[in-house]
Amino acid sequence: MGISIFSLVSTLSLSFLLLSINFPTAQSSPSSIYDHLEINGLPIGLLPKGITEFSIDPDTQRFQVNLTQACNAKFENQLHYDFNISGVLSFGKIANLSGVSQQELFLWFPVISIRVDDPSSGLINFDVGVVNKQFSLSLFEIPRDCTAVDPDDYHSQSENSQVASS
Repeated sequence: MGISIFSLVSTLSLSFLLLSINFPTAQSSPSSIYDHLEINGLPIGLLPKGITEFSIDPDTQRFQVNLTQACNAKFENQLHYDFNISGVLSFGKIANLSGVSQQELFLWFPVISIRVDDPSSGLINFDVGVVNKQFSLSLFEIPRDCTAVDPDDYHSQSENSQVASS
């Protein structure tokens, strides 16, 4: 009788071990763009609430995000998000970013890349072409509500900004 109980315990232990090995792999695949940001060492609040769908190429890490509408979110500065946002994810960085602009005073600048060089510094860098702007990482801990904007209003502001900066 002792052998059959030992055998039962061994079989149950082996079954539990096999299940626990397979379970984390099923859970580890990212299910949202926020998961992808977090896996790459970036704060999830870089993108606003309201993402309707996203895609990511597993080979190139190029992603595309779709929002229900173009919108603005207030951090230290105002950020504008187009309907479609795309870029290339790597650890601590989003490169070739399109669809995000940052307001500095009254001018709008496209954000080209975002990077966290040293997470312990608590800083995140936005490259807007003419300058790198640093912000506190804590500003981007959670996705923000985004206020809808009329794309025509934003584009006319953006065009006026570009004319003023020329």
